[in-house]
Amino acid sequence: MAGNRRPTIKTVAARAGVGRTTVSRVVNGSELVSAEARARVLAAIKELNYVPNSVARGLVTSRTNSVALVIPESESRLGSEPFFAALIRGVSAALAESRTQLQLCLVRDQAERDQLTESVATRRVDGVLLVSVHADDRLPGLLEEMGLPTVLAGRRGEDEQLSYVESDNAGGATQAVRHLLGRGRTKIATITGPLDMDVARSRLAGWRAAHQEAGLEPSELLVEEGDFTEESGGRAMRSLLERIPDLDAVFAASDLMAVGALAELHRRDLRVPEDVAVVGFEDSILARHTNPPLTTVRQPVEEVGRTMARILTDITLHDAERRRVTLPTELVVRESS
Repeated sequence: MAGNRRPTIKTVAARAGVGRTTVSRVVNGSELVSAEARARVLAAIKELNYVPNSVARGLVTSRTNSVALVIPESESRLGSEPFFAALIRGVSAALAESRTQLQLCLVRDQAERDQLTESVATRRVDGVLLVSVHADDRLPGLLEEMGLPTVLAGRRGEDEQLSYVESDNAGGATQAVRHLLGRGRTKIATITGPLDMDVARSRLAGWRAAHQEAGLEPSELLVEEGDFTEESGGRAMRSLLERIPDLDAVFAASDLMAVGALAELHRRDLRVPEDVAVVGFEDSILARHTNPPLTTVRQPVEEVGRTMARILTDITLHDAERRRVTLPTELVVRESS
């Protein structure tokens, strides 16, 4: 189709020469459709590769006026990471505008995944906002197969087809490392997030890009993988210092990992920033209270949440097209660099 626009119930109705209500009745298995009309609708659906969404079903079934925010993490992680709190604030604020209720779903094991699948299959929610997306996560594809509108926080990869909202991860990381290079640092390590997540791979790509634009080829010995937690930041910092004792800067792909790195540097009596400069990513409330205060890349987490919720509302209420949004980041310079 022109511009690769996603076919809608209106498109199917026009192709089949019937009304939208007839299409929705066919989609929902209603008997109130003639055999001839049903055949034309099914042919149009097949020809257009149409995936029904909750709006189509909503023409003959009641809406729930609620959406699920799905976070595949534990309660402890949800409570300890400022990212999740900021995202939830943004989502809640935007949903309040349309009087839509928010259901928070933590998916920690297969039983909870099955429970979520049942809720989706029985249409207890009108759509899903999905956070912490990993490359091999089957949930986004499952939701799409079920025809449930879904918006991701981030993406699985560069060819992501679902709607998503992300920060400029690569650009923000490039800014951070550019700043460190500009301060005369020559051995800049990085602590990445889990590399099966696009957000982590993009920030690592930004670290590499800043070196390359400066005519440098960074050593892979300067790369250590974490998991966005404070503990992993400390472990990664220890490993990096054991390999490269004279490194003079580290870019951590999250503020929490930067906090862990700072703790390890203090434990070794290394001065920040005199011996090792440290930069994080997010500009969470933690960044202003570290010792010294943390230079970091500010990402608009609440705005990510608001934008996700608005996109989902547009899809569920107005059958809007899918959208893919990248929000800008900004370097905030403090005393750690």
